Amino acid sequence: MQKVKVVENPHEKEHAFEVRKTVFVGEQGVPMHIEWDEYDDSATHFVGYNLEQPIAAGRVREVEMGTGKVERVCVLSDHRGQHVGVLMMDEMENYARSAGLFTLKLNAQSYAVPFYEKLGYTVTSPEFMDAGIPHRAMEKTL
Repeated sequence: MQKVKVVENPHEKEHAFEVRKTVFVGEQGVPMHIEWDEYDDSATHFVGYNLEQPIAAGRVREVEMGTGKVERVCVLSDHRGQHVGVLMMDEMENYARSAGLFTLKLNAQSYAVPFYEKLGYTVTSPEFMDAGIPHRAMEKTL
C-alpha cells in the first residue's frame, strides 16, 4: 500500500532526505551542497511510503503571497511508473490549497515536462540548466 504524507517529525524528514539523496545525489550526480539548501528548514516536506519503506519525497514552500513552489520531487527507481509521482503531486497540491495558495510553480527536469503537463502544469520558460541538468519552469493555477 502506498501513502503520501506531510512530514511531521525528524524521523520522517530523514526518510524524505534519504530518498532525495538516493535520487538526486546518487543517480543524478547533484552535489550534496546543492541538493540541501537554505529552504529545507522552512519548507513543508512530504514523504511517500510503500508500506513502511520511504520511496518518494518532495517539498512545497510559499514564494510570494498566494504562490507556492514545488521542489525536490523524486521517486526511487524501483517505484517509478506506478503513479507514486501522481500521488505525491496530489498531496502537495491539496496541501497548497489548504494553505491558501492559488498558484504553484516548479522547475521540472526537461524529461519530466510531459508528466507535469498531464497534471495541468504549463511550461513558462525556455530550457535552462540547474545543477548541470536541463530544466523548464512550469506553473499551474489551483
